[in-house]
Amino acid sequence: MSDQAVLLEIKNITKTFPGVKALDNVSLLVKQKEIHALVGENGAGKSTLVKVLSGVYPYGTYQGDVFFEGKRCAFADIKQSEKTGIVIIHQELALSPYLSIAENIFLGDERAKYNIINWDKTRDDALLYMQKLGLDENPNLQVNKLGVGKQQLVEIAKALAKDARILILDEPTSALNEKDSEHLLQILRELRDELNISSMLISHKLNEVASVADNITILRDGKTIETLHVKRNTAGPASISEERIIKGMVGREITDRFPKRNTPVGKVVFEVKNWTVYNPDNPERKKLDNVNITVRSGEVVGLAGLVGAGRTELATSIFGKYYGDNISGRTLIDGKGVNLNSIPKAIEHGLAYMTEDRKEFGLVLIGTVKENTTLAKLEKIAKPFFGMAGRIINEQEEILVAEDYCKKLNTKTPSILQSAGNLSGGNQQKVVLAKWLFSDPRILILDEPTRGIDVGAKHEIYTIINGLAAQGIACLFISSEMPEIIGMSDRIYVMSEGRITAELEGKTATQEDIMRHILSN
Repeated sequence: MSDQAVLLEIKNITKTFPGVKALDNVSLLVKQKEIHALVGENGAGKSTLVKVLSGVYPYGTYQGDVFFEGKRCAFADIKQSEKTGIVIIHQELALSPYLSIAENIFLGDERAKYNIINWDKTRDDALLYMQKLGLDENPNLQVNKLGVGKQQLVEIAKALAKDARILILDEPTSALNEKDSEHLLQILRELRDELNISSMLISHKLNEVASVADNITILRDGKTIETLHVKRNTAGPASISEERIIKGMVGREITDRFPKRNTPVGKVVFEVKNWTVYNPDNPERKKLDNVNITVRSGEVVGLAGLVGAGRTELATSIFGKYYGDNISGRTLIDGKGVNLNSIPKAIEHGLAYMTEDRKEFGLVLIGTVKENTTLAKLEKIAKPFFGMAGRIINEQEEILVAEDYCKKLNTKTPSILQSAGNLSGGNQQKVVLAKWLFSDPRILILDEPTRGIDVGAKHEIYTIINGLAAQGIACLFISSEMPEIIGMSDRIYVMSEGRITAELEGKTATQEDIMRHILSN
């Protein structure tokens, strides 16, 4: 690898915002035929660096230089960056859902002459790029008919159509299951080995980073800490462990990835009995079939399964019947049947749901930290006003509440008046958690609570969950990461195709046990 020519050089990049130095003299090299991972905690500067490379932050708005094949780059916009050969694939895919695969691949670069699109050439050229990626679909198929894993491949096909020399992928596997993730990583290997296309991979999944990267650059607090060279052969593991990467990211060793919890488990607080839900888009198809679960006071119960197993559908159908048609079954709190037919009723009965998609459903991104914190139960800080029928928010009390939760959860924000959309992923997640804690829950459903956040922030979230269990809150914990499910759960329910296929003890469960019960359905 040391003999390979340098493709991309980032030299002494510094980017400053008012009061914040997001990048501080960052330097790194990406060579030809290389997969180079970029890792760091949320707020380390990774996204800012990507925006410099893509031209979102144009030349002149930062100090330092970017060189591509030895030539200094002065990108004014994204198009200039892409023309050079740098193509960014963002975590939120930039596909038009109602256009076909072929149309998406050449969107903005249509196969046209005299402003008339040549549809035969569009389809034929699309097939060439699709075949390179093993995307065996009809190019006329609408993109919204594809799963997320195949949509990622369409994004890569778009990049190849732009003659990409280096792909920069921002959390490309965050929404993928294990099978799709491994397929995507294998595609990156093939692009490197067969087409000489380098990749810069930004990911919080350190096991994937260690398995695929040739070099790993670690950022911390906007600075380049070190670049680790990974030695591997086909028969053995990578020479760099996850623990070694973590040490560089957080500046210390995290000896216990999943903090110990010694909370005594109490009586059953929440029960779901014979819960059956039909798909609202296909009313004849069952999405959940006779599901039965219990959660006790002070207990963290894991819900494991592959994508599509029905875990989120279970959570959202329980939480105010937000999802589903023709729902049958019972929900009980403290042994008594409760009516959870709407989200306000669910909140009133002490149920809270922390969504897997914080940006779409968890937060009002243009709202402040203060406003988001109190959103789920505004009546707690709203008082009658001079005999008026409505209520008015006590803003001083709202400020005190928001500041208190920022302190309790160690939320890093310049101010509670900061827009939630400007926070890092881990701190956004803490604001979502604060919102639901303010609603005084007895039962807290956590759906992928650590998705898209770094290992340090994950540890903080785990510690917070343990603290909630110690207060007697019953927690239902959904995660696609099996080590996380095993490390955090007292008991584990395994789901497959809308059914509970096993109930395991967290202390003795293994990944092999969980997969066996997933596949046994």
